[in-house]
Amino acid sequence: MIAATAVAALATSFLSGIFGMIGGLVLMGVLLLFLPVPAAMTLHAITQMTANGWRAIVWNRHILWRILPGYLLGSASVFALLAWAQFSPPKAWVYLCLGIMPFAARLLPRAHAPDIRRKGAPMLVGALVMALHVLAGISGAVLDMFFLGRHLDRRLVVATKAMTQSLGHGIKFVYFTFVAVAPLPVEPATISRALEVPVWVYAMAAGLAICGTTLAKPVLHRFSNEAFQLWSRRLVLGIGGIYLVQGGVALAQ
Repeated sequence: MIAATAVAALATSFLSGIFGMIGGLVLMGVLLLFLPVPAAMTLHAITQMTANGWRAIVWNRHILWRILPGYLLGSASVFALLAWAQFSPPKAWVYLCLGIMPFAARLLPRAHAPDIRRKGAPMLVGALVMALHVLAGISGAVLDMFFLGRHLDRRLVVATKAMTQSLGHGIKFVYFTFVAVAPLPVEPATISRALEVPVWVYAMAAGLAICGTTLAKPVLHRFSNEAFQLWSRRLVLGIGGIYLVQGGVALAQ
């Protein structure tokens, strides 16, 4: 388990460092093979929060900071609602929704396609990402839809997505460590059961996430904006297809 986690943390952070996505999906799948859901969620959150946080630092000059207030407001609203209700829909339906959204976005006329720069979009993104982080652990397919507009520089896309994802995974860690495991106030023993992973494994995964993110920087420099957008669209639809298959299999069981 330790070796698989180490390889997955390094490889997925490298992949996300190039395209700003996909890595989290793969890592979640690996962790769920060995860990119960709360432990997988917390380790996934630490790894992705570190990888995205480091990526945001590396590309900080390109972050679209004006979306931050709306994003935080949307995230906080959904977090408060979920923490109060502690509601979780069947995972099959979550995967089906995740799979449908990228394809639905492609069918929208360009004038109505999601764009992070549009009024109200940051708040909507924050709400969607937070809901999916808590309900499914991953949100890349939805977040990516808002960053596929033309004339968006690849560095701005990677940097801004990294900033938003780092915040989202941080809130997810708080939720699965302090909220989902038991009613408040949470005892230290309850937190320990929620993690179920030695602290040094978290440190190892975080360190490898930084390494993978750093190694990806020169690779991203080699991409043109056109190639970056082309491959991003292909990967977004590929992720959507994976989610649809997962949802269909879960419903059939």
